[in-house]
Amino acid sequence: MARSGSTGSITVLGECVADIFEDPAQSGSDGLSLRALPGGGPANTAVALARLGTHTRFLGRFSNDAFGTLFRARLNASGVDLTASVTASEPSTLAVADLDTTGQATYTFYAEGAADWQWTDHELAKAGNDDAVCLHTGSLALIRQPGGSRIEDHLARATEHATVSIDPNVRPLLVPPSVYRERLPHWCASADILRLSEEDCALLAPDIGFEEACDTWHAAGTRLVVITLGGRGALASLDGSRVAVPAPPTVVVDTVGAGDSFTAGLLHRLAALGHLGGRLDDLTLEDLTDACTFAAQVAALTCAVPGANPPWADEPAPRIGAARNLPRHMG
Repeated sequence: MARSGSTGSITVLGECVADIFEDPAQSGSDGLSLRALPGGGPANTAVALARLGTHTRFLGRFSNDAFGTLFRARLNASGVDLTASVTASEPSTLAVADLDTTGQATYTFYAEGAADWQWTDHELAKAGNDDAVCLHTGSLALIRQPGGSRIEDHLARATEHATVSIDPNVRPLLVPPSVYRERLPHWCASADILRLSEEDCALLAPDIGFEEACDTWHAAGTRLVVITLGGRGALASLDGSRVAVPAPPTVVVDTVGAGDSFTAGLLHRLAALGHLGGRLDDLTLEDLTDACTFAAQVAALTCAVPGANPPWADEPAPRIGAARNLPRHMG
């Protein structure tokens, strides 16, 4: 039976990706200098959750290459529990990022045969059903085969004891949007929380508005849909009742990891308010607004620095003035 009213721990299941950026200061006519930073949507979310103070377990498949070592080091340094993760012989996933003049990133992926998509039934069964109040997943690990279908089955089992959260994080260069659209109703049948960007919505529900899209996903089974709108904040829909929250004014360095940080802030705050562990039966619009406002602050702090570098709960000085009340909501 699902539990409620407990802060508990959160499990994140998914991929790690090496984000490759050009280093203009080191590049020249004789060559291109690149910098590799650890990333990947689920890994970013796990890092942000742990830094906010939520006990977080990450289920990932780490290559034994140099990037796999980099991923483990970052997650360990942020306090993420890696005891249930897998060491794999396949290579790590790489994403080469191009930043436009506004700091918005687009990616070219090198992902064929990578470790992240090779989950087996045995590996997932060994991970087991832990005592987490929430299981969060999504992104490429949920859509790429052969592991994606096995993760779907794992989610269906997790609904018996945990709130299920999904972030589709659509990557059309790797997987056609039609494949996401075909699988999304199935995901909604297991998901209590669906967090998407407006770019995701444009690909997943191209011919309808946000509110109609939310109602479609509610009808498929998801109680809470949250759509992040960049500098315009976020729209949240709980069984069809909507709330909108603004984004704090921020000098954006880049948007890498912003959506992942928003998801982490949302789950962290919902856990702190005692709403994870069940089907969100007691979630009110007031608490939802609180959680989304907090999440927007966490995302803004991430945008204010280079790369996917979410804030720590005990940072002595906020990165931006608009988030000066962030520590008030920690824990």
